[in-house]
Amino acid sequence: MSARARTAAPPAGRPNQRLRTRKDLLDAAARLMQRGEKLTLEEVAQEALVSRATAYRYFPSPEALLLEAAVHVAVPDAEAVFGPAASDDAAARLQQVDTALHDMVLANETSMRLMLAGMLQQSAGRDASETPARQNRRTGLIEAALAPAAAQLSPERRALLGQAAALLVGAEAMFTAKDVLRLSDAETRKVKQWALAALTRAALDESAAADARRPS
Repeated sequence: MSARARTAAPPAGRPNQRLRTRKDLLDAAARLMQRGEKLTLEEVAQEALVSRATAYRYFPSPEALLLEAAVHVAVPDAEAVFGPAASDDAAARLQQVDTALHDMVLANETSMRLMLAGMLQQSAGRDASETPARQNRRTGLIEAALAPAAAQLSPERRALLGQAAALLVGAEAMFTAKDVLRLSDAETRKVKQWALAALTRAALDESAAADARRPS
């Protein structure tokens, strides 16, 4: 590899570090909110143990941080979604994730719309190597949903199913169904649940077919 190619490549691990820093800021904001303290970027930066300049790189205003911090607190974790009696069925577990996130978005719809609008504006013209404009909260839940199906799904199909599921759960799919397709809430839920079940069946069938073709 040439010296030029080496210097052009981004440092290993930096994108993940940026995501962790962004999450640290949101976690810090959530702690301040729970303690009833005033939320400013300076106080959040101090709580997260980062500089004020760093906080401003991730959130252009206290209002943007406050909006997302409220949503950040409302997103359920895997333990809350999957109790001890949860099914091991992959489709049912993905549907549980969708239900949990759908309910959360519905309860915070105005905040979610404002947050997404701000993120779209912030990400316009943004280079992929810059600080991320949004947090990925759904992937952890989807990975937890698919964990029991590890023996049934090839790594490739499991990754594809997880990525496809990420397009269906969360605010974007819900707002598309409501605003573009003009579906009711019940219809929106039905369509997403059907699609998740269909994608899971396809992934399981493709994995089974690949196993059958493999020499014994």
